[in-house]
Amino acid sequence: MTDSNSDKPSEVDKPQLSIWQLAWPAIISNLLFSVIGLVSIKIVGSLGASAVASVTTGNRIFFALQAVLMAVSAGTTAMVARSVGAKDLLEAAKVTTVSLWIGNGVAILLMVPCILFAEAVAGVFGLDEATTLAAASFIRWISLFNVAFAVNMIISAALRAAGDTRTPLWIGILTNIVNVALVYWLVFGGYGIPAMGIAGAAIANGLSFTLAAVAYLVLWYGGYLKISVGGRGSMTEKRVRQLVDIGYPAGLEQLVFQLGFVAFLWLVGKYGTAAFAAYGIGVQILSMSFVVGFGFSIAGATLVGQHMGARDPVGAMRQGWRATAMAIASMVLLSIVIVIFSEPIARFLIDDDEVVRLTVIFIFILGVAQPLMAIEFTLSGCLRGAGDTRFPLRTTLSGLVGARVGLAALFTFLGLPVVWIYGALIGDYIVKASMLVWRFKSGKWQQVFSDSEKKFEKYT
Repeated sequence: MTDSNSDKPSEVDKPQLSIWQLAWPAIISNLLFSVIGLVSIKIVGSLGASAVASVTTGNRIFFALQAVLMAVSAGTTAMVARSVGAKDLLEAAKVTTVSLWIGNGVAILLMVPCILFAEAVAGVFGLDEATTLAAASFIRWISLFNVAFAVNMIISAALRAAGDTRTPLWIGILTNIVNVALVYWLVFGGYGIPAMGIAGAAIANGLSFTLAAVAYLVLWYGGYLKISVGGRGSMTEKRVRQLVDIGYPAGLEQLVFQLGFVAFLWLVGKYGTAAFAAYGIGVQILSMSFVVGFGFSIAGATLVGQHMGARDPVGAMRQGWRATAMAIASMVLLSIVIVIFSEPIARFLIDDDEVVRLTVIFIFILGVAQPLMAIEFTLSGCLRGAGDTRFPLRTTLSGLVGARVGLAALFTFLGLPVVWIYGALIGDYIVKASMLVWRFKSGKWQQVFSDSEKKFEKYT
């Protein structure tokens, strides 16, 4: 609501949640997810470097094929946050309902290529036959749970956009604990279940997605969540078009992001299984730092979107800069600790001297880039929360494809050691952080959502 004589919101109408209130549950939830990921790597790592490379490949392909789902969730975040900021909870509920139907449809469509072409897709990395077949098995099994993954992604995105980051935290705690128990049980077998190896890890992940999805749906349809069910009249052409208009650049960004990662990992794979496994383990270890950036990204996206919904662009920009500063400080401190203890952590996860050596080198290199990564995570989240999903796409094209893959390809062509390939990551984050700071500072993102609304005013 606004005063009759002004377009500025009254103080009581402005979003009252702080960055930290929104960030800490997301950080804890993602931190737990990373810890569980490390435990899973430890379990799979006992099967050898090839098994770790298989899971790394399988997860990368799985998330690459979820790019469209991520696009839907980006539109959900922007539109729900804007509606909540404008005090229109009914619109937020209707947007969530439409998003969930679209997400489920996309998830079903994605299942087909994942099952039919898993071996061909896994084979692009050039790994040995056994590793490729194991990765294909992982992809096939986890793809059976696509719909559960979609439910998790859409409802949790809507809740966070509405300012509820605690419900995803509690559901995450439950499902991640179940996940690690299932990974151990299904990988090694026991209690009447045969050892399933890599396939068991995929099934365990899928079952944990399903448990979380059931929990979300029970709470949502039971009326226990901040966002209610939209009901009849939710599926309008205007909402669908606006979700697509905001979301498709985010989908393209994710597609470019994942394909860029595939290209980068293909180059890493040329240096052998040890280099490939070291990358997977190193990312998993440093994810303990990444999750902090993701937490502040969620907080920034929520508050920027809500402040823009309350017609407070000055407050939106202020919250974005604050979230970024907090992300930089937190990620740098955590990365210092991780770098110091990188070798014992890596050796705990896998008993392979060459993989450990390369993992430590990778962690040192990516540790240097933590301030830049904090900027990328947070400011790109803030832009998406405002509905500006096109500019993050440009930064991904320039940084990941242009700098990272371009430099890695050059270094590979020159025959330089794999350390140089890892080092291409720094060039990527320099480019992306610089572009995002310029964009956010310019304030041009503040008109993007309004322009999108005007475009679809004729639709109902």
